[in-house]
Amino acid sequence: MELREQILEGTLQVFNYKGMKFTMDDIAHNLGISKKTIYTVFKNKEEMFLELVDYLFDGIKEEEFRIYKDASLSTVEKVRKILGVLPGSYKELDLRQLYILKDNYPKVYSKVEERLENGWELTIDLIQKGIDEGTIKPIRIPILKMMLEASLEQFFMRDVLIENKISYQEGLEAVVEILVDGILI
Repeated sequence: MELREQILEGTLQVFNYKGMKFTMDDIAHNLGISKKTIYTVFKNKEEMFLELVDYLFDGIKEEEFRIYKDASLSTVEKVRKILGVLPGSYKELDLRQLYILKDNYPKVYSKVEERLENGWELTIDLIQKGIDEGTIKPIRIPILKMMLEASLEQFFMRDVLIENKISYQEGLEAVVEILVDGILI
């Protein structure tokens, strides 16, 4: 694993037990490297967060592709899994803390929004396939996409999950269950 990826993985580990209040010292200590080494890769915490957003979303997209290609799953099973995808290594992360991004790291929050709004091609293709097969009601796909995006953005904008003691994974599963069961025939 290259140093950049090691630092990103180490950041995720530290984030999981310290939330957004972690320091570069925390990451250095966790990885057993110097803070100076981290700064040779990332000039500051915001730059690291920006790259971390891509790292997380790229992992999600890889998992979506794996689900999309899985011939053992029906179209409806693929839709359900792809909408609620979190790679295995991220399932234990407390992503509820990300609601702090909007105020403290607006550039990072904008990048999260951008990644949420893009990369829907596989999902849209599967939903259209389900409509064509007759296993999914004919729906307006852009509306479903907007509903899911809005739900996820609310997770990042407010502390509703923390207040209600709901994990990010549980919240995501609930949104997917409500949306998918609402479109099944």
